[in-house]
Amino acid sequence: MGRTPAFRQDAPLFEAIRNDPRLAEVKLIAEPWDIGPGGYQVGNFPPLFAEWNDHFRDTARRFWLQQNVSLGDFAQRFAASSDVFQRNGRAPSAAVNLVTAHDGFTLRDCVCFNQKHNEANGEENRDGTNNNYSNNHGIEGLEGSLAVIERRRASVHALLATLLLAQGTPMLLAGDEHGHSQHGNNNAYCQDNALTWLDWNHTNRG
Repeated sequence: MGRTPAFRQDAPLFEAIRNDPRLAEVKLIAEPWDIGPGGYQVGNFPPLFAEWNDHFRDTARRFWLQQNVSLGDFAQRFAASSDVFQRNGRAPSAAVNLVTAHDGFTLRDCVCFNQKHNEANGEENRDGTNNNYSNNHGIEGLEGSLAVIERRRASVHALLATLLLAQGTPMLLAGDEHGHSQHGNNNAYCQDNALTWLDWNHTNRG
């Protein structure tokens, strides 16, 4: 959106939106990364946009699931990532905090799988990110002992509480509230089937 070809906060499209009497009052949210040079622009969109905060996502996962993030780094993300978003007078709400999104693992899969399982996509499991910052709590897959299931449940609760209580605007992936799984597929854009469909008849599995 902001390419001119380099990214600029005063790119013509941004200026057109800012000067439009209707669009200037609309809540605008950016997914601020793109392919190619200069495509990653988290924190650099103009003030009329809120932005997805992948810093929050990665830090929250690493803190609760891998225990390899300092308390200070966690606190900074919990406090709306001011190092990234506190520019040009932007409010904490500019940071759209997330733990999961349409790309990547669902929340349930974050606590059940260490590795992606994208074989069904037909690309020999080469597609999708390898940086999941997940923890299967001892066994790969949805099944596990009662102790494993309880540890997974505790991790889910910790991640959800962090998301909902942190400064910023929380974004919850549909299905995470009732434990939806894509069976370890972290790139399921091509799966228009039961793998991605939400089953509202089983809403007490999370």
